[in-house]
Amino acid sequence: MGAGHSHGLAIGDAGADSAGSAGSRHLRALVIAVILTGAFMVVEFIVGFATNSLALISDAGHMGTDVLGLAMALTAILLARRPATAQRTYGLYRLEVLAALANGVLLFGVAGYVIVEAVMRLGDPQHVPGPPLLITAVVGLAVNIVSFLLLRSGARDSINLRGAMLEVMGDMLGSVGVIVAAIILWTTGWAWADPIIGVGIGLFILPRTFLLTRQALRILLEVAPKHVDVPKLVARIEALPGVDSVHDLHVWTLTSGIENCTGHVRVAEGADYATVLESTQAVLDENGIHHATIQCEPASFRGERELPV
Repeated sequence: MGAGHSHGLAIGDAGADSAGSAGSRHLRALVIAVILTGAFMVVEFIVGFATNSLALISDAGHMGTDVLGLAMALTAILLARRPATAQRTYGLYRLEVLAALANGVLLFGVAGYVIVEAVMRLGDPQHVPGPPLLITAVVGLAVNIVSFLLLRSGARDSINLRGAMLEVMGDMLGSVGVIVAAIILWTTGWAWADPIIGVGIGLFILPRTFLLTRQALRILLEVAPKHVDVPKLVARIEALPGVDSVHDLHVWTLTSGIENCTGHVRVAEGADYATVLESTQAVLDENGIHHATIQCEPASFRGERELPV
């Protein structure tokens, strides 16, 4: 009986820093984006409450979730540098997933508040000063564009930064919505523009929130990644020369971009264990699974202890 694994996470290994090296090259850009977005979020909340603009308050709330998303990306890059320990054998990668779940809960709260408040205002629309709303929204759009440009290059290398960039991209659209509401208010005085735009922004947030929360829950529940068809993966390994059968194969995501796998491969009589192990890992690599622990055992072995599923 033999066992083998490909190395991706090692206890006390400084190489864990390499997992965050792509994002580390863009740390400065991410820090600037967090500061810009956070500062303007405060300004937007102040102006929104001062002018009684639901569209501006809703966009500020959405921007607040963007600040959290950017901060999560920054924290994940920093924590990814810390090596695993004898007790934290996977390091702190799962903190990113927990933060994403918290972000989803926050987004649901923001979207729910905005939609409920907007529906109430549709029956009693309130006057909102157009010029302050327009000026604030234009500045906000400029901030979002700068943050987007800062993160765009890093998004090509790091899935973490890619998520942060998508958050900013979504907020850019929110700023455009606020600008439209401001122009309508300024030029026509149509008071329903603000709550209607507010509902639109809230409805825009909800689908993204659902997808974010679902993805976080899938990871925490250790559901197989969407891009991995486990039955097909088993069949592919069983078709390899020297493989008798595969059982107790488990595939899960540690955090975005890091897939793990464990499994038992029964080796046909006379086959070379090392060759079977290498060919099995090659198949896993083709499926984006670069950290795997595979136990090779003789075809006659029946002493396995599988999970009761």
